[in-house]
Amino acid sequence: MADPAFWNDQNRAREVIDESNQLKVWTEPWARLSAKVRDMGELLELMELEEDPEMLQEIESELERVGAEMADLELRNMLQGPDDGRDALITITPGAGGTESQDWAEMLLRMYIRWAERNGFEVELLDRQDGEEAGIKDATLEIRGQYAFGYVKAERGVHRLVRISPFDSAARRHTSFASVFVYPVVDDTIEIEIREEDIEMDVYRASGAGGQHVNKTSSAVRLRHLPSGVVVACQQERSQHKNRATAMKMLKAALYQRALEEQEKEKAKLESTKTDISFGSQIRSYVFQPYTMVNDHRTELKIPDIQRVMDGDINPFIQAYLRQFGGLKA
Repeated sequence: MADPAFWNDQNRAREVIDESNQLKVWTEPWARLSAKVRDMGELLELMELEEDPEMLQEIESELERVGAEMADLELRNMLQGPDDGRDALITITPGAGGTESQDWAEMLLRMYIRWAERNGFEVELLDRQDGEEAGIKDATLEIRGQYAFGYVKAERGVHRLVRISPFDSAARRHTSFASVFVYPVVDDTIEIEIREEDIEMDVYRASGAGGQHVNKTSSAVRLRHLPSGVVVACQQERSQHKNRATAMKMLKAALYQRALEEQEKEKAKLESTKTDISFGSQIRSYVFQPYTMVNDHRTELKIPDIQRVMDGDINPFIQAYLRQFGGLKA
């Protein structure tokens, strides 16, 4: 058996490598941009001696590219919260309103899946509870990738839909709400104590497509944390054991986020003059009729192309949020 000191050295080496990789994320882009700026400065000095229209056009094009890269680096500089680099869990829950709100929740689910795919993140549907007629009663996604939580934390809050309901035979305009909760995925480096006696577990048959196994076995798992009342569920895997392990990860993340929110509430009491971005406040409205507009109420950014937004192009809203609130703890 290897000496425990050996494993301690191995763990420390991995930690150093991880820290080094995190630093390279910042230092390498900065070094690259600095080199480009120096090169353009030298070209401009040459331009003073001999005017060259083609070279001037090349410099202008390069300046645009450098400007875009600087804006991206500036945005990432705002992702320095303790959990911003973590993977993210997104839970979507419809508000009151039955089928209409459940359909709206499913539309948001698709929007976040499309956003993750378009931006190179891995996305996995961990749990989905279908509505009786249409839509979903709730769903949980895991989004994996660098700074996933840092970006999607901007989506936390209540999302409002205004449209002519396809479920209303009188074609009346309806207003629906859905809540989006975002948690950082907590790994083993953060200690969250969950006692087995505090957990109540239910098993049930997974819903949706999945063949005979899904319909005939109780592989889906629902966990209730009795002291806090937090409930999580997972039915992604065919194995009850694997679903329970994933549900425990979801529960740990939810309890961690809950602890952070309690800390923020205590700070808010002492710093009541600061702006509070509440967890459950309405953050954005999506209007389909009588006009089309997506309006973020925190940043006042408005985008009329609602179909583009619903297809996952929500980066302008995330960027506006980070520029305005990047210095605040979300």
